[in-house]
Amino acid sequence: SGPDRSPGVIAEVYEVRFTTYEKNGCVGLAVADSATRWKGLLQSHTAYPGALGDLIVTGNAALKKAAETLLHDGEPVDLAKVKTLQPFVVHGKILCVGLNYADHAAESSMTAPEFPVLFARFTSSLIAHNEPIVRPRVSEKLDYEGELVAVIGMGGRHISKARALDHIIGYSIFNDGSIRDYQLRTTQWTVGKNFDATGAFGPLFVTADELPPGARGLKLVTRLNGQVMQSASTDDLIFDIPTLVAGISEAMTLNPGDIIVTGTPSGVGGARKPPVWMKAGDVCEVEVERIGILRNPIDDETALAAPDKH
Repeated sequence: SGPDRSPGVIAEVYEVRFTTYEKNGCVGLAVADSATRWKGLLQSHTAYPGALGDLIVTGNAALKKAAETLLHDGEPVDLAKVKTLQPFVVHGKILCVGLNYADHAAESSMTAPEFPVLFARFTSSLIAHNEPIVRPRVSEKLDYEGELVAVIGMGGRHISKARALDHIIGYSIFNDGSIRDYQLRTTQWTVGKNFDATGAFGPLFVTADELPPGARGLKLVTRLNGQVMQSASTDDLIFDIPTLVAGISEAMTLNPGDIIVTGTPSGVGGARKPPVWMKAGDVCEVEVERIGILRNPIDDETALAAPDKH
């Protein structure tokens, strides 16, 4: 028999949150217990249950078994003393939604869309919690965008809105770092959204059953150097997660491990007067209620990334 992907399973099985980390050069997976104490195993351990991305692809039963193994056999993990990695390696699609909060569309002088505005990110742009978001040498207009991430756990095409949440296995956090002048040079936003080391992802993966259906009603806050820049509720999404899943799947098959970055609220730096751009030495945090905090310092591109002159 194949992986357990029957509709409704996600709501029946377990309540866990995972993080992926590195210790002494070895990757590990940790899970939080009921008191939010972390227990993990390195991949060198015989009981290591596997990488989170592989578990998501395998199905809900595999995630549940992994959590049980980590809680039973795992060693205590102090997340402050290990390197946090992206929750999982994204091998599939990174689908980002633009203008999905009405107030953000208004501050951007754009009309609220009638259909989700989609653009793609590539894995080469992704970084983890605590890794620096890099302001490139070619622009000073580095902006923040705090966002909720929905993770596909059950694939499908032409998914109905009524069954869409059966296809979501969990949630995480994203900072959609944007190079505004490059983003707005054309009608296509791809280049401004895909500079190296601008898309922060993590640090936690929270299973869908821990949160309200569709992750509704969660507070999202972005802070720059401790100052609140964005504050909204996921209830304010123009297109909620069931609508996004249904609409996207009209065009393409969604696969386990694909992620949907659901959009950012108002308060971005580029819309402020005067604009507020992130610069070296800054620290940006994105917090989503009941999921966690994604924190990243800002660095300038260095001579190590000097362009090829040949």
